[in-house]
Amino acid sequence: MNDKENILFDQNADEGERLSALSSLGLPEVQRGGEWVNNHIHTTYSFSPYTPSAAVYCARKAGLSTAGIMDHDSVGGISEFIAAGEIISMPVTVGFECRTDVSGTPLEGKKLNNPDQNSVAYVTMHGIPHQNIAECEKVLLPLREKRNIRNRKMCANINEICRDIGVYVDFDKDVLPLSMYDRGGSVTERHVLFALTEKLVGGDRNKDIKRIEALCGTLAQKTAEKLLSAPEEYYLYDVLGVLKSSLVGRIYVDADEELMHITEFCKLAHRVGGICAYAYLGDVGESPTGDKAAQKFEDSYLDILMPALKDFGFDAVTYMPSRNTKEQLSRIMRLCDEYGFFQISGEDINSPRQSFVCEAMAQYRHLYDATYALIGHERLASIDAANGMFSENTLASMPSLSDRIRYFAEAGREVLHKKI
Repeated sequence: MNDKENILFDQNADEGERLSALSSLGLPEVQRGGEWVNNHIHTTYSFSPYTPSAAVYCARKAGLSTAGIMDHDSVGGISEFIAAGEIISMPVTVGFECRTDVSGTPLEGKKLNNPDQNSVAYVTMHGIPHQNIAECEKVLLPLREKRNIRNRKMCANINEICRDIGVYVDFDKDVLPLSMYDRGGSVTERHVLFALTEKLVGGDRNKDIKRIEALCGTLAQKTAEKLLSAPEEYYLYDVLGVLKSSLVGRIYVDADEELMHITEFCKLAHRVGGICAYAYLGDVGESPTGDKAAQKFEDSYLDILMPALKDFGFDAVTYMPSRNTKEQLSRIMRLCDEYGFFQISGEDINSPRQSFVCEAMAQYRHLYDATYALIGHERLASIDAANGMFSENTLASMPSLSDRIRYFAEAGREVLHKKI
């Protein structure tokens, strides 16, 4: 990377410095053509190698025509993401992801889309009207503060496990500096384990593997070979994937006070004019990112899940075509149509190994239309939230979801081609 690109990736640089560097770089050379989209890109405001400016730059370079920011418990990177999109003339959408509590509902006690804790669901808010981003931050700030209480407990659990190998992780000195917490970012389990990763690795990868195996047990030959051969820019993230897969169950502390109730999340989305979506995971075989074990999630009780989501007030379901089989995708799409859910797709980007482009999406043209509808919704709702895709006014004047998708997708494509 050149000096300007280095600034783009520097989370310790000032936001203005990164945007200035982006302006100086000009439009990136696109690696591939096509109408590629992605609505679920994490940045350094949760956990990712990409600052908001770098995320937009790399998304465009990879061939995306539009991109969406989706950080955990944080809207801190949104203003930079929007500005970066304007600099390189790429429409963007903005939102956040969080965990919610489903206690007292038909979903209580079930393993939803969260591998670590039952009765907890990941949800996303898309297309937040820009004038209401601050309202979301008022809700998220205290949740991040409460989350750090749990993060400190997980650090203590790590230190107990690591006592025999002489490794100690200090939350304030080792974990917080990896995050953008002081600028509105969140601290996640990945930050905690990345701090451990940095303590474990040295200059000799064979020795690194021995230290990792002291904590995780003997690695599969394929995993060990991957670590030994990983390019330098991927190596720490590959080690993190091994630790996350092996250690989270031993260090995890259940989330409690940091969780909104799932019904409160939907109320927040409707209040601010965002689009609330449940993130369908589905039973997982081999994880694309290498940090999730094969296990069962929602597929055995979709007949309970879908009507419950409707009752809670969800507008949409979001899913990732690369993570699911054609049979899973066909089923969730059919159920979305049956229950009237808007369908959103985006690939969860938080590692440098992941591609911004999802090849599987090429088979599902309606997901492109949905992305342009998101762009149209966000642009119009940012003028007046009453113009949004799921506002009372719009629902009254245009009750058909398919009509709304066509209308807002047309508005989104006008944005794409700079007609408004």
